[in-house]
Amino acid sequence: MAQNKIGKQTLHFPSTPIITSWASVVGPMEGKGPLGEKYDLVLTDTLAGEKTWEKAEQKMMQFSIELALEKRNLLPKDLDFYLAGDLLNQITCANFTARFLNTPFLGLYGACSTFAEGLCMAGVLLEGGFAEKVGVSASSHHDTAEKQFRTPTELGDQRPMTAQWTVTGSASIIIEKTGTGIILTHATIGKIIDLGNSNAQDLGSAMAPAAFDTLKTHFEDLGRNENDYDLIVTGDLGLLGHGILKELLKEKGISPDRFNDCGIMVYSPDQDTHCGGSGCGCSGVVLTAHLIERLLSGYYHRILFIGTGALLSPLTSLQGETIPCIAHAVVLESRGE
Repeated sequence: MAQNKIGKQTLHFPSTPIITSWASVVGPMEGKGPLGEKYDLVLTDTLAGEKTWEKAEQKMMQFSIELALEKRNLLPKDLDFYLAGDLLNQITCANFTARFLNTPFLGLYGACSTFAEGLCMAGVLLEGGFAEKVGVSASSHHDTAEKQFRTPTELGDQRPMTAQWTVTGSASIIIEKTGTGIILTHATIGKIIDLGNSNAQDLGSAMAPAAFDTLKTHFEDLGRNENDYDLIVTGDLGLLGHGILKELLKEKGISPDRFNDCGIMVYSPDQDTHCGGSGCGCSGVVLTAHLIERLLSGYYHRILFIGTGALLSPLTSLQGETIPCIAHAVVLESRGE
């Protein structure tokens, strides 16, 4: 039996890897949202001085990892590994950022669950004794995502009310074997869940069952329930997906009172994003700009952070395929717990 595996899908990190530094970079729309004052850097325009949105997204990721390193007085060479991913084809944003860092690199793709996936894998590397310091980044950009997965924004297509607004933002963290900060204690690795949704403009409905499956398994593996957490937050189900998750919870007798969603938290209702935020950067910027500070202040002592991802591609969508979805969960606790 695997020494640090509990139940079906949950990993235990008894050495408690520590998130020692974090940073968030967002676009102007995100800066006008309810968390606007908490981000490390808010861009004045979505191009960030570049000629293309793809270059702007790469610039955001580079800024975020540079800021996280700077806060910790570290250089890229101090990292044993860099884990990163985004929504662009072949995760080019992460690849080009890693090219700049010149650090051993593992590219990740979990769609909007990528940041949680990075936390899981960083925990494995640190717990296994393969690293002392690991950097993790994820990013997304509204305009690059619309161009790739749906239609270019220049076309001015009408978005259905089920659609979410891809967050223009990047988040980075440094996780270490020793230090001060927020500890990572467990991770539950998700399974692919596909209930037949094929609508690329309604990803919340597709992802909600995956979030529920990972949550249910996490509770079963650890013998816990919702009352063991101050907050259980999903990555970006948005308003529609969050509503579906709440119904699934109620059917199983689980109270939804401690649940929230990063896609709901990142924008205010008057910003008219329809169903809220999404994208690799969504859960990342909410975690690094808001939730970690809540843990440090003692407002929360233990949270369950569940990244949710819709693993579709433009090719599979055009071929009429359904949307495979996944959710990865990590337990984050304040140092005193």
